[in-house]
Amino acid sequence: MTRTGGFQDDDFWTEFHDFLFSEQRHTQAEELLGTSPLLSFTPGARVLDLCCGPGVFTVPLARRGYEVTGVDLSPALLDRARKRSADTGTDVSYVRADAREFEAPGGFDVVLNLFTSFGYFEDPADNARVLRTMYDCLAPGGTLVLDLAGKELLARKVTPPKVVTRGEDLMVQTDTVLDDWARLRSDWVLVRGERVTRATLVWFVYSAVELRRMVEEAGFGGVEVFGGFDGRPYDENAERLVLRAVRAV
Repeated sequence: MTRTGGFQDDDFWTEFHDFLFSEQRHTQAEELLGTSPLLSFTPGARVLDLCCGPGVFTVPLARRGYEVTGVDLSPALLDRARKRSADTGTDVSYVRADAREFEAPGGFDVVLNLFTSFGYFEDPADNARVLRTMYDCLAPGGTLVLDLAGKELLARKVTPPKVVTRGEDLMVQTDTVLDDWARLRSDWVLVRGERVTRATLVWFVYSAVELRRMVEEAGFGGVEVFGGFDGRPYDENAERLVLRAVRAV
């Protein structure tokens, strides 16, 4: 049996990659970019995909003509993103950096942080610092799109363990609410033949009200909250918590 160290451990991203980043997820990203009013930007816009992972959105964004930079801390995920870019003949700039520390003052028209890539740091001040990084990287008038599983959505989905299979591999995920709904812990067990790998992930979860307040405290204005990439309201029918905000001119 082996154990990974969670979000900041490359072994985690390597071991659980197929469950986190299936080809279906890549296809879904392509479809969203073709249909979502929240992911349609000015032609040629400079886009920062912060916490880009293996290029799920980074590559198709570049194929659509945007000037894209993907930033992630994981060398393993960046290697996969670079390979995907090379395989598709896509020009993307990739940078290995901590989301709290990446610097490109005013360098982008759009900053994206997608599929619950926010709230990973143990200190709440560090998560707020990531928002300030996003703000600083935007040119005046630039747009932030932040997407995650909102606390309201998780409240109806934290259920008995989930079992997922990929071919002959099996993964069991068990979620536990911590600190009066401030954080969530996920315990993952991956069975691959006779090999068993365990991982424990803990991250902060946010309601729409909490996330809006944090984004405004980071300096953003024009904050809008949606229940999905199709722009639906954030209500009982919401699928995601998608926040859009603007850096003031």
